[in-house]
Amino acid sequence: MNSKIIVFILFIAQLSYSQTVSKEFTFEEYMGYVKKFHPLVKQADLKISEAQAILMKARGAFDPKIEADFSEKEYADKNYYSIFNGSFKIPTWFGVEIKAAFDNNEGIFLNPENTLPNSGLTSLGISVPIGQGLWINERMADLRKAKSYQQLNKAERDIEVTNVIYEAAVSYINWKRSYDEVQLYDAYLNNASIRYDGVLKLIEQGDKAGIDSVEAGITVKSRRLNLENAQLKLTKATLDLSNYIWTENNVPLELDNSLFPDTTIEKTIIETLNLTEFNLLTIDNHPKLNALQSKIDILNVDRRLKANSLLPKLDVSYNYLSEPSAFQNYRFEDYKVGVNFSFPIFLRKERASLKLAKLKIQDTELSLNFEKESLTNKIEAQKQEIEIF
Repeated sequence: MNSKIIVFILFIAQLSYSQTVSKEFTFEEYMGYVKKFHPLVKQADLKISEAQAILMKARGAFDPKIEADFSEKEYADKNYYSIFNGSFKIPTWFGVEIKAAFDNNEGIFLNPENTLPNSGLTSLGISVPIGQGLWINERMADLRKAKSYQQLNKAERDIEVTNVIYEAAVSYINWKRSYDEVQLYDAYLNNASIRYDGVLKLIEQGDKAGIDSVEAGITVKSRRLNLENAQLKLTKATLDLSNYIWTENNVPLELDNSLFPDTTIEKTIIETLNLTEFNLLTIDNHPKLNALQSKIDILNVDRRLKANSLLPKLDVSYNYLSEPSAFQNYRFEDYKVGVNFSFPIFLRKERASLKLAKLKIQDTELSLNFEKESLTNKIEAQKQEIEIF
C-alpha cells in the first residue's frame, strides 16, 4: 500500500480519536475565560475609561484659552468702524483669572469709548472673585467630583465584575452537579440492567417466580427515566454555562460534549476564587461601601458649592493698559478697573438648593449605614454556615 495513503489513514484515525476523547475543563481555566473575555466584564472595565474621560473634561476647565473678536462696517465707501479684540486667558484654581489682551479699533463713526491709539492698545490684568467663587466654584467642584467619580466607577466596576464571577461560578457548579448526576444515574441503570438480566436467568432456572421480572423491569425503566431527566438537566446546564464562555473577539462559544468538569474542584475552588482567608474577611474596602462613600463625597462637594452661593457675588478686576511700543514704561495712571456686585435679597432659591443637597447626603448616609450592617451580618452568617458544614 502506498505510504502516503497509510499516513493519511493514520491521520484520519488520530483525528477521529481526538474528537471522541473527553477532556477535563477545569474550573480555573473556565474562570480565566470569564474574567478575560466575558462582555459584561469588558463593559464594566469601560467604567474606568469613563471616569478618566470625566476627569480630563474637568481639568479642561483650567486650560488656557485664546479668544478673538472682529467686526467691521463699510457703507458708501466709508469705513464706519473696524473693531478687533484678542485675548489670552489663564484660569487658576481659586477662581482667579489672568488675562492678556490686545485691542485695535478705527473708523469715522467709532464709539468714543472704543477710540484707541493708532498702534492699538495692550492690557494685562487679573480678575478676582471676592465673595462667591473664591474658595469653591463650578470648575473646582467639577474637578473634585471627577476625582471622586474615579473611585465610584472603580467600585461599581468591581461590583459588576464580582456579580458576573459569582453567577459564572454558580453556573459551573450546576453543570458539574448535573454531570455527576448523569454519571450516577447511568451507573444505577447499568446495575438495574445487570440485576434484571440475573432475575431472568434465575426465572429460567426455576429459582424465582416470573412475577419477579416485572419488579426488576420497572426498576430498569425507572432508572432509564431518571437518566433521561438527568441528561436533560445536563443539557440545560451546559447551555447556561456556554453563556459565560467567549473568545477575545466577542464571539460566544458552545461547550463541547467531550468536555467534562473539574474532578478536583473541591480542592481548587477555594484558591481560584481567592477565598483562602475567608474567615478573616471584613467589610473594610468593600466595593458597595466604597461606592456609597464616593457618592457622599460627591454630594459634599455639591453641598459646599450650594453653601457658597449664599455669599454675595463680588468680582473685582484690574487691567494695566499700554501701547505695544511703550509696554515696558509702566504708568500707574493707565488702567481699567471693574467691580461687579449682585446679591439676592431673600436667597430662597439658594437656601432651598442647599437644603436639598443636605437631604441627599443624609439619604445616602442612611443607605451606607444600612448596607454596612447588612453586609456585616451576611458575612458572619456565611462564616457560621461554613463552620457548621
